[in-house]
Amino acid sequence: MTIKCITFDLDDTLWDCESVLMRAEAVLYQWLARHYPRVISQYSQADLTAHRKRYISHYPDLHHDMTLLRKQWLAHILGEAEYGSECVEAGFRVFWLARNEVALFEGVLQVLKALHGVYRMGAVTNGNADVHHIGIGQYFDFVVTAAEAGAPKPDARIFHLALAKGGTRAQDTVHVGDDPERDVIGAGAVGMRTVWINPRQRAWGAGKSPDAVIACVAQLNAVLESWA
Repeated sequence: MTIKCITFDLDDTLWDCESVLMRAEAVLYQWLARHYPRVISQYSQADLTAHRKRYISHYPDLHHDMTLLRKQWLAHILGEAEYGSECVEAGFRVFWLARNEVALFEGVLQVLKALHGVYRMGAVTNGNADVHHIGIGQYFDFVVTAAEAGAPKPDARIFHLALAKGGTRAQDTVHVGDDPERDVIGAGAVGMRTVWINPRQRAWGAGKSPDAVIACVAQLNAVLESWA
């Protein structure tokens, strides 16, 4: 087996996503409280988060572009409170900066450093985290987002775009991610090898099984060495 390229999911693979998003939502709420108090006079932070989730659920055709959806939602709630849409970009920037303040899981940085230059390296994400802003962009040869592909994982289009950017065949490429459907089944369906990050030791469900299962990215080197 010849592995030439490795692609990584980001959220919940390289860092914990829930804690990051919770903090970013809180930062946005505090910013709205300071600058647009009529918005939060109608919503607690929990209510505002629930409102966003309901709003987004009405636009499934835009789920590949969370940046656009969040901006639309901000425009909506600001408009409800009779504020102008000119503050949408500033509000999104506040959220986005906090959303990109992540703490890498233990061992992730060491793995990225060790693999960089040995394999082509890519990031494949449904979200709007930015590896360059986070400070690990130098370890990736390319990044593919759902917004760029026009479809989120597990759609084949995002993985085909990753293969095109990586310049490798599916059978020579490994995708590493935590989500059984979006990462493992999605990548496997286009012929990529897959490594499932499964820290909670969940049982595998239906669909093509991953080629390897590990508890964290720090264990990836051992899998690659076993395939050499």
